[in-house]
Amino acid sequence: MTSQDRRDAAALLVLRLGLAWFMFLWAAHKLITPKQYQQLAKHFDGVTVEISQIYLAGSVQILLCLLAALGIFRFASYGALAVMHFYTITRRWEGFFDPFALNDKGFPIHRNQVIDLAVMGAFIALLLMIARDHWSAGGWLRRRVGPRWWQ
Repeated sequence: MTSQDRRDAAALLVLRLGLAWFMFLWAAHKLITPKQYQQLAKHFDGVTVEISQIYLAGSVQILLCLLAALGIFRFASYGALAVMHFYTITRRWEGFFDPFALNDKGFPIHRNQVIDLAVMGAFIALLLMIARDHWSAGGWLRRRVGPRWWQ
């Protein structure tokens, strides 16, 4: 492995762990405050979601975050987190068209949408650079046993 390979691997490790942590926080909050997510589903999607469904969704998301953090089933785990995040972006379009909006107390109300775009860009970069993600379980296996569909 060249020094450039090691720098790429280190950069992708930092990116992968940061994205997994970012998504983990949202998933963990589903387990900590499920009623809040129940209200959000009702407000944004107009559906009633059972608490057990929220626990199941949060648990699956936490599992995906752990797989992504370790770099296991990289295409599936990174891709699933990216799709989940993209879904969140599609639910909040209005903020992209008025990124400098302030509430009556002068607090910016759409800055999370701007952050969402940066995170989506990071997910796209991680997926595009997956072959350079050497410091992951999938990268290690790829070097040891050759490329497989699940790496």
